[in-house]
Amino acid sequence: MSENKDPHVTKFVYDFTEGNKDLKDLLGGKGANLAEMTNLGLPVPPGFTITTDACKVYLDSGDEPAELRDEVSAHLDALEKKMGKRLGQADDPLLVSVRSGAKFSMPGMMDTVLNIGLSDESVVGLAAQAGDERFAWDSYRRLIQMFGKTVLGVDGDLFEEALEEAKDAKGVVSDVDLPAGELKKLVKHFKKIVEREAGRTFPQDPREQMDLAIHAVFDSWNTDRAKLYRRQERIPGDLGTAVNVCSMVFGNLGPDSGTGVAFTRDPASGHAGVYGDYLQNAQGEDVVAGIRNTVPLAELEAIDKASYDQLMQIMKTLENHYKDLCDIEFTIERGQLWMLQTRVGKRTAGAAFRIATQLVDQGLIDEAEALQRVNGAQLAQLMFPRFDEDAKVDLIGRGIAASPGAAVGKAVFDSYTAIKWSRSGEKVILIRRETNPDDLDGMIAAEGILTSRGGKTSHAAVVARGMGKTCVCGAEEIEVDTKRRRLTAAGGVVIEEGDVVSIDGSTGKVYAGEVPVVPSPVVEYFEGRMHAGADDADELVAAVHRIMAYADRVRRLRVRANADNAEDALRARRFGAQGIGLCRTEHMFLGERRELVERLILADTDNEREVALGALLPLQKADFIELFEAMDGLPVTVRLLDPPLHEFLPDITELSVRVALAESRKDANENDLRLLQAVHKLHEQNPMLGLRGVRLGLVIPGLFAMQVRAIAEAAAERKNAKGDPRAEIMIPLVGTVQELEIVRDEADQVIAEVEAATGTRLKLTIGTMIELPRAALTAGQIAEAAQFFSFGTNDLTQTVWGFSRDDVEASFFTAYLEKGIFGVSPFETIDRDGVGALVRSACEAGRATRPDLKLGVCGEHGGDPESVHFFHEVGLDYVSCSPFRIPVARLEAGRAAAESKGSDSR
Repeated sequence: MSENKDPHVTKFVYDFTEGNKDLKDLLGGKGANLAEMTNLGLPVPPGFTITTDACKVYLDSGDEPAELRDEVSAHLDALEKKMGKRLGQADDPLLVSVRSGAKFSMPGMMDTVLNIGLSDESVVGLAAQAGDERFAWDSYRRLIQMFGKTVLGVDGDLFEEALEEAKDAKGVVSDVDLPAGELKKLVKHFKKIVEREAGRTFPQDPREQMDLAIHAVFDSWNTDRAKLYRRQERIPGDLGTAVNVCSMVFGNLGPDSGTGVAFTRDPASGHAGVYGDYLQNAQGEDVVAGIRNTVPLAELEAIDKASYDQLMQIMKTLENHYKDLCDIEFTIERGQLWMLQTRVGKRTAGAAFRIATQLVDQGLIDEAEALQRVNGAQLAQLMFPRFDEDAKVDLIGRGIAASPGAAVGKAVFDSYTAIKWSRSGEKVILIRRETNPDDLDGMIAAEGILTSRGGKTSHAAVVARGMGKTCVCGAEEIEVDTKRRRLTAAGGVVIEEGDVVSIDGSTGKVYAGEVPVVPSPVVEYFEGRMHAGADDADELVAAVHRIMAYADRVRRLRVRANADNAEDALRARRFGAQGIGLCRTEHMFLGERRELVERLILADTDNEREVALGALLPLQKADFIELFEAMDGLPVTVRLLDPPLHEFLPDITELSVRVALAESRKDANENDLRLLQAVHKLHEQNPMLGLRGVRLGLVIPGLFAMQVRAIAEAAAERKNAKGDPRAEIMIPLVGTVQELEIVRDEADQVIAEVEAATGTRLKLTIGTMIELPRAALTAGQIAEAAQFFSFGTNDLTQTVWGFSRDDVEASFFTAYLEKGIFGVSPFETIDRDGVGALVRSACEAGRATRPDLKLGVCGEHGGDPESVHFFHEVGLDYVSCSPFRIPVARLEAGRAAAESKGSDSR
């Protein structure tokens, strides 16, 4: 290590009396909180903490820091003097535990060793000192078992099997019923297992035991289970863990001893009360391991009232001090209560909202802090319906949890059937290998969507989230046969069309039959169908309402919706949308209008093209009138046609087969032949990088002009009807300012013609999507012709990374996540270092050119909690997301504002 006079660089060990709860980076959560409880004067067994810095050196170099051994020795000497006994001494041994303790709680993921200091010699002294031979030998067998498994890598099942054999031989069920003689035999057996499996004897030197245990805890930071947990919880992999060396207190000294866990409030509901578990005559690991049945914490009052009363007072002290729900571990040794750990406890989403508002009412925290105690992910959990956890289920498959919720319905395998059955009152689940824009009507009709292909950003997933539909994608173990109208699951289970299936978009699980659904009162609240009252559900709604109201007061970011029709727009408005940030006009060209688009594509002359465009114009205008009416007084950003034209034509394979069969019968259809020719002409190897977006407007005369005219005429009609339309025209896939200038000139001319014809002054703004790296890099130039930017982060992510978002999630994203290349998919949360850097620079360059440039985002990241914080940070004016994500975005925008305000004040 480099020389540095800062003591924090070279000081690797802290006594519990030296730290505090704010040193979690250095002491880990457990060590910091043990120090805090010590400072509060609570009964904490003396000990010391080895810092995360020491762990980082160990993991980086493969060896502990040179100074560490001497520091540990000095603190061990001090501990021995304080306790009046030496580690592992023969007559009255000091025993210690060696426990992990990372900054963020990782329960059960890393290693712990209890009773260090016991040996063949000291176990006799412990028995004499405690006056309990059975206790001493039980503690020794526990040490060998934990040390053998954790430190020496012995298969833990070998110890468990030996323990079970010993109980069977004595005819007892519980290990506490084994007498001292049997435990002595078990110790010998355990030592033989260690020698055979580890190739060495169990160490009798107590300092060697401790040093090896410390290294084992360091090593446990990088076990597979710890890394997997960190990936799931998005905990950085470079933090390392602290190690806590604590003098042992014993809950296994008889009926007047025990161990337990306690919560200052119910972590499931948030309600105040006595919550926790207690186990007499046990060590701490027994409670979490489920070896014996615990009793409710409330029963401790009858078992040991003095300890119970003291514990209740300590719990009150800790909650008032931490100003939050606390999770506590404690041990009672012959009537003496000892605190072994406290931390801010994990809680359900509902409990998080309730507790936050309760603490405000108690005066412990203010509204700003309450807002930081909840998050968008918790709110999303509360919004989606869910299956009854107590119901019996028949699991037949599992896919990617693409859009949360619980959906039940009859299996259908095409959109036509979905629409037909839905209109007759049936609830259906649309099952496809993968969906495409043609399936939109069927997706709208269905309760949920299940696909055997695709990922979280596939067509099915993106559209389903936009509609608030439950969706499971990429269920590869399910074979979908659309011709036979059936799916075949693993094990040969067959679901025929009409059979009932249930899908869980929160877990990706697929069930045969109907699983009962529990509705969400929070959605009913956002829809205006539920108000705060007295019962439990209304209490939750009241808590959500209070926190959302505060978030709306403090947030700077406005929140808009991605919506393509009046129905979605009205729902979005009920959910708190402040406009539409993305109206995808391609969705307006599907269904019955597809024929008109085909006519446009097949047009050979200007006259044919104008006729097709003329037929589309009133339909587009009617769509926009409905949208402007639904969002009256709020901005509506309309994206001109974006996808490749081939998406509006029949599938090339199906059409080729149809034409070939017709030709063999000598009855070929002229229109089919022209369609096939057009499909071949428009076919592209990579259509997402081909003829789409602004390129369509430049090569197909009149296409964008027709759309602009429809927008302008709709706005004029709405304004003349005393409405307040606020249309914004967005040009997609611009890569250079010259493209935008040409389209804008045409648009300005059309708008002027409409104003002249209607006698109405229109305030239409024209901007562009920034979704190509070149657009972001030349944002200063593009801002000369754009009145607003909206970042299309879906395409920007795919073009920056070189990913095809429809393919990569199913092909290799799983491996990338497992190998730690991604902490999370860049399509789910904004890649700050790459995509985010382009967004930031484009914002700065755009506003340098045009200071009043409006900035927004309309990609999937607009509703992602973590991404919303980034968009606040870089100065965007709004985020736009699917209607069901609007409350989440509102909440996170408020949290981002409160967080940045807090940082500024500090």
